[in-house]
Amino acid sequence: MDLRQLEIFAKVAELGSFSKAAESLHLTQPTVSEHIRTLEDEFGARLLDRLGRGAAVTRAGQLLLSYAHRMLGLSREARQAMDGFQGRMIGELLIGASTIPGEYVLPAMIGRFKDKYPDISTTLLIGGTQMVVDWVAEGRAELGVVGARLPHRGIEYKELMPDDVVVVTPGAHAWHGRKQIMLDELRVEPLLVRERGSGTRVAFESALAEVGTDLGSFRVVGEMGSTQAIKQAVKAGVGVSVMSRRAVEEEFKSGVLWCLRVKDLQVARSFHLATHRERSRSPLAEAFRIFLEAEV
Repeated sequence: MDLRQLEIFAKVAELGSFSKAAESLHLTQPTVSEHIRTLEDEFGARLLDRLGRGAAVTRAGQLLLSYAHRMLGLSREARQAMDGFQGRMIGELLIGASTIPGEYVLPAMIGRFKDKYPDISTTLLIGGTQMVVDWVAEGRAELGVVGARLPHRGIEYKELMPDDVVVVTPGAHAWHGRKQIMLDELRVEPLLVRERGSGTRVAFESALAEVGTDLGSFRVVGEMGSTQAIKQAVKAGVGVSVMSRRAVEEEFKSGVLWCLRVKDLQVARSFHLATHRERSRSPLAEAFRIFLEAEV
């Protein structure tokens, strides 16, 4: 077993495909397959199930994958520490982010950080809040930026910035032109929500609990795993939704979508920086943490 084999295994597991992993790593597919076979022979266990054109991690593979992420992270940390000792800031920075900060906040900040340290490379992993917290806990990402503080004994959070959560409707909806509605009006509308574990959903459900109600009293017509899917469904007239205003700013300005508030419901949330309580961070990750906190 060597780190290169673990890197290839982790990339196939991430992308769910031997061919996509080969393309990402600038290798041939037979080379990737041979590395995986060698790793499987060494452990005497199948790590990946070959499913047509795809690949799925087995239970044995899941066990190894958690160690692989930690070992690869420690390798990056060691390299960055030595570069930092010699006065250089180079290497790869792995950041996890939930949908809204990952798509609408962090890209510009990463760009400014790269202007400061042009020799670095950055990988931004985007997933649900629960997924990002798991990535940080496992060591796959050194830092995470999420829209909710999900309980995890290994993770600590620091508030970065507030988010503006609003009700979003199609531009031609009957509520167009209004600035606010009552909760009872929202209750009877077809409602689209994010998946469980989403920061937006956690914030919405927490606000509902504050006023003694829950999603069970609403006409939920769809649950979707991404902000983009929700936006497209709202545009198509499937229903209304509750989401970050950052995600619909352009559509609101163009009139495709309309944003308004619920007068008797306060949906308050912030973006938080998630880090591991005990795991040390690489010099590059620590530099980005300081930069991020200073920027906001």
